[in-house]
Amino acid sequence: MPFSPQKRTGTLSGILFVAIFAAAATMIADIAVIKNLGISPLVVGIVLGIFYANTLHNKFPSAWEGGITFSGKKILRFAIVFYGFRITFQQIAEVGMEGFMVSLIMLSTTFILGTILGQKLFKMDRDTSMLTASGASVCGAAAVLATEPVLKSEEHKAAVAVSMVVLFGTIAMFLYPALYSAGVFAGMDDRTFGIFVGGTIHEVAQVVAVGGAYGKDAADAAVIVKMTRVIMIAPMLIVLGIYLSYAAKKNGTTGGGVKLVIPWFAVYFIGMAGVNSLLTQYGAQHSGEAIATLIKNSVENINVIDTFLLTMAMTALGMGTRFAKFRGLGLAPLYTAGAMFGWLLIGGYFITTWVVATF
Repeated sequence: MPFSPQKRTGTLSGILFVAIFAAAATMIADIAVIKNLGISPLVVGIVLGIFYANTLHNKFPSAWEGGITFSGKKILRFAIVFYGFRITFQQIAEVGMEGFMVSLIMLSTTFILGTILGQKLFKMDRDTSMLTASGASVCGAAAVLATEPVLKSEEHKAAVAVSMVVLFGTIAMFLYPALYSAGVFAGMDDRTFGIFVGGTIHEVAQVVAVGGAYGKDAADAAVIVKMTRVIMIAPMLIVLGIYLSYAAKKNGTTGGGVKLVIPWFAVYFIGMAGVNSLLTQYGAQHSGEAIATLIKNSVENINVIDTFLLTMAMTALGMGTRFAKFRGLGLAPLYTAGAMFGWLLIGGYFITTWVVATF
């Protein structure tokens, strides 16, 4: 037990150590050039963690490992639950059936495509394939973090997935505006382009940067559709847990009955989104009153703390990643992520235009 009398001091020291790295990551991510690239503290955190794992790891007490593991497992689940305070059901309703359908189609097809291509065509293991697919299909690094405990995978596999999200998400940030400005996305107005951006670009920060460059209609549609994709991570993880349970039974690895894997933190995530929706609605009805201001400030503070906790979890994940574990993967993750990026860009364009014309 990490907090047993014998291990308590080491565990607390390890958590504090991770928190110091996360604070550094937060400050680095706030540097203008980093911020403008849409690189979140989570991504900076994993980079710092990997640096530590491959250079300074042996210089610090092994007793701290319990705190690092606690940050990457327990704090992670807590942070994912409170990630729900970034979303309201009212936002999802605003974008209507168009945004919902684009989000649903792109998430499901991208996840399935990435999982199949990764395993069948590029011969990656199941966990790396699914983690890479979750990052591309839902919301980047945060989705990888949320999927990792369901799969119970090794840290370095999540690090591979995050690196692919960073690479292709950054490419999308520059490629999408260039193509739209050049008239390549024929038939799209600013709102439709916003739906396309929100339904296909990896990270929330990247969506904000791209959508915000084309006015309020594009920005609002992009962010709301992206938030719709984010909340869909909860049902996706529940379905994934059920699938893993029955796959284990089919392969004869359960030793009898099926142990249903339900990621309860994903269920609680929806609950927090519901709480946020009620608070937001109350605040809107009492605009200007002290209680509304208190609610708004409280939610903003929760999101700031939650981002820091997620950064801690990502940093801890990086601290468990040794370069030696990457051997044998080759270019398979790059090919898999590249194929998904091609689908998000090309398939996403045709699906978005079809959905907007139909609904």
